[in-house]
Amino acid sequence: MPQSTRLLANRLVSAVSLGCMSLSHGYGEKSSSKHSEKFLHQALDLGYTMLDTAAVYGHGHNESMIGQFISQRRSEFFLASKCGFGQQPDSQPSINGRPEYIKATCEASLKRLQTDHIDLYYLHRRDMNVPLEDSIGALADLCQEGKIGAVGVSEISAADLHKAHAEHPISAIQSEYSLWTRNVEIEVLEASQKIGAAFVAFSPLARGFLTNKLHDTSQLVEHDLRHTMPRFNAQHYPANLALLPAYISLAERQGCTPAQLALAWVLTQGDHIIAIPGTQNLAHLKQNIAANDLELDAHIVIELNDLINQHTVHGARYSDKAQATVTTERFSEKD
Repeated sequence: MPQSTRLLANRLVSAVSLGCMSLSHGYGEKSSSKHSEKFLHQALDLGYTMLDTAAVYGHGHNESMIGQFISQRRSEFFLASKCGFGQQPDSQPSINGRPEYIKATCEASLKRLQTDHIDLYYLHRRDMNVPLEDSIGALADLCQEGKIGAVGVSEISAADLHKAHAEHPISAIQSEYSLWTRNVEIEVLEASQKIGAAFVAFSPLARGFLTNKLHDTSQLVEHDLRHTMPRFNAQHYPANLALLPAYISLAERQGCTPAQLALAWVLTQGDHIIAIPGTQNLAHLKQNIAANDLELDAHIVIELNDLINQHTVHGARYSDKAQATVTTERFSEKD
């Protein structure tokens, strides 16, 4: 299989695909409608063939943009979305994996996306108050009804992945994965291969750290979610920044941008892995997909592994509150 494409739910998609969250959610202000329309069309024109969104992103805004701006190009992209978060516009989202809620969320998503079919639908988070089998069973029902094409899960452990797969075939698992977040290497990557599921890596650019564009976290806007992440705080971020000069040198040796180096590294970790970087920047959109065909020098891969890993990165990836929402295995982290 060529580096530039990967198999996902029996479809070939671009190995570097597009995470749409940052257009509506997580890193500050929502992208303007004019910019988002141009951005989404540009993504399809550049060859991004899988778009990843979720009902919770911008309280439905993200899905609505896709529906409004590119629904007429529906045949050109593989559509992935997610359910499992309760949504109240004036409050923080809460996990809700009840079958009736999952089905109602799907109906609302279909309307916002202006489609009758979502190719891949994830359980965004496991609801610890609901048997996992019940949540997956609701997704299986949606598959049988033809409203979704395949079932995915997000940020769960290998044990939970096997439990979900026993209830209904799981086509993809999505978790954070990059040089500086390697938790899935403990068990999940191997488990996903074992059951024949694609692994979809979100935040493959380490939430901007590996782009060499974020040197002063005090400049982050008020609602940027990185304010809540220990790795970006005043205690830990200076130590993490000290890793960048050697990293930039490796990108220069490879003849690529720092972001492209990070993406190519993720793709080299398995031929079932798809990376979904997010951005609002059109130039970065173009640069990122160029990593589809980047072949890393084997010596550079070894040096990258030695340079940035769970032993050299400072700070946990999530706050205690956020960590409580996921079951992905953990290394013993410096916090």
